[in-house]
Amino acid sequence: MAVEGGAKCIKYLLFFFNFIFWLCGLALIVLGVLAKVSISTTAVIKGYSGSPLVLIVVGVIIFFIAFFGCCGAWKESQCMVTTFAVILSLIVITEIGAAIAGYVLRQNLTDLLNKSFQSMITGYNETDNREAIDAMQKHFKCCGGNSSEDWSKSKSVPSNSVPDTCCKNVTKNCGNGAIHDTNKIYTDGCQPILDKLLKQNFLWIAVAALVIAFVQITGIVLSCILMRAIRSGYEVM
Repeated sequence: MAVEGGAKCIKYLLFFFNFIFWLCGLALIVLGVLAKVSISTTAVIKGYSGSPLVLIVVGVIIFFIAFFGCCGAWKESQCMVTTFAVILSLIVITEIGAAIAGYVLRQNLTDLLNKSFQSMITGYNETDNREAIDAMQKHFKCCGGNSSEDWSKSKSVPSNSVPDTCCKNVTKNCGNGAIHDTNKIYTDGCQPILDKLLKQNFLWIAVAALVIAFVQITGIVLSCILMRAIRSGYEVM
């Protein structure tokens, strides 16, 4: 028996919200990719890219189940609508877990960056470390972790020198003996810049996740109402 009256309105609302879910899924994928790229390009928080990956996976899942939910609402299939509500509930729980992980990471980010920069500067001779820190120093126009002075603790460069990528005008051996020469090199560290950038990214992800979670919870409520209407076979609301 097809639902009527208020329940039919719920049916169309659920169909509409599934379109919103589809957009939410797309937004999560984009946010996850942006966060992943932001973290990966720094190469200083290895092993802490779980939250962006969770966002991408959840976004892909939402992207596909939105169509499933649309079909369930349109065909008034109690089984499909129930499955949709259960899956959506699990996704909301997963998103909460990712949000908690992201918040914990954000709280520990400064210490993590400091330790990572120390490790990378000490191991500058290793190809991965050298490529990563050179790319950051060029891109952000900075030098070392907290300042160019950090390179005085490294045995990977000559005494009182910095990598050439610290130079304002990058040329071969331009960093030799220039650790305190503000005319030749950037003396501000990269760590504060990255700390601010990554914390801003986490904040935007948190705000987006809250908005998307609200939409998803609304969809779960509508699904439950429609399930009851389909099961009862009479008008609700």
